[in-house]
Amino acid sequence: MANTRQAPLGSGFTAASTADDVVTDVDLDGRTALVTGGYSGLGLETTRALVKVGARVLVPARRPDVARARLEEIDGFDRVTVVPMDLADLASVRAAADQLLESESTLDVAIAAAGVMAAPERRVGPGWESQFATNHLGHYVLVNLLFPLLTSADGARVVSYSSAGHFLSDIRWDDMQFEHGYDKWQAYGQSKTADVLFAVHLDAIAKDRGVRAFAVHPGGIITDLQRHMTAEEQIAWGWIDAEGNVVGPGFKTPSQGAATGLWAATSPLLENRGGVYCEDCDIAPLARPGASGKDGGVRDYAVDPQNAERLWRASAQMTGVDLIGTSAT
Repeated sequence: MANTRQAPLGSGFTAASTADDVVTDVDLDGRTALVTGGYSGLGLETTRALVKVGARVLVPARRPDVARARLEEIDGFDRVTVVPMDLADLASVRAAADQLLESESTLDVAIAAAGVMAAPERRVGPGWESQFATNHLGHYVLVNLLFPLLTSADGARVVSYSSAGHFLSDIRWDDMQFEHGYDKWQAYGQSKTADVLFAVHLDAIAKDRGVRAFAVHPGGIITDLQRHMTAEEQIAWGWIDAEGNVVGPGFKTPSQGAATGLWAATSPLLENRGGVYCEDCDIAPLARPGASGKDGGVRDYAVDPQNAERLWRASAQMTGVDLIGTSAT
């Protein structure tokens, strides 16, 4: 059960550990990884670290020209492939998946790092709320479509980027698309809860086929993710000062923020484990009753297996995609 799985392992890493720290002893020569959002913020640091230890990295990108320009600056750019894809457009996700199914034979690591936060109300597809569609549904479809590549690898892992923002909202089962009033923070919170539940059920139904899944909270980091927030909002939240300097207590550098996702993707401590929420390069404990996101840990509703299966079924119904299956074995 979730209560026993969410037990820290004592990884030896901390909140201060960097991307380079966690991959120091990792060798991914001959392996292939996919990183959505792999050209910006934490995704860029993730791509850089994976290439450094020998991996080929596939980077789906909504802005492929911008992606190539940024990625050209990293050592080993010749091992990076940019694939046009917009997570909010399922036709685009399908086209990207078709391209990758044709060009690749295996996929060892899939890191779902792309996302949006506190976005103004926007509808995509058949009227889906855009943060839920981008952060959850787009990744749900992509991983389902690429599942044959994951099962062809030896011990593939999927890493779903969540956030302490999941404390803001459980899944709004009676109004998932905010048809009765929009709140940008509740919408973000719901999408981040969905990112955890996705990993929980994916692991349950895929582990017997050699694929394990993890959700991660990277920590507080100022990146392009805050692009929908004004400076005044970030000052009011205590994240930056009037000059734009990061002053939020416990905020990380992008390299430190990328560390937990890389740890989940590569750590030997996680062999034969999965379906857990990680933070600060370790499995996170369950949050205490009444705790806030600042206190760390994971809310019980976000790692509840029944919630996870319910969301999987709802996602399959919304998207018409379920190549993996809906029931744990």
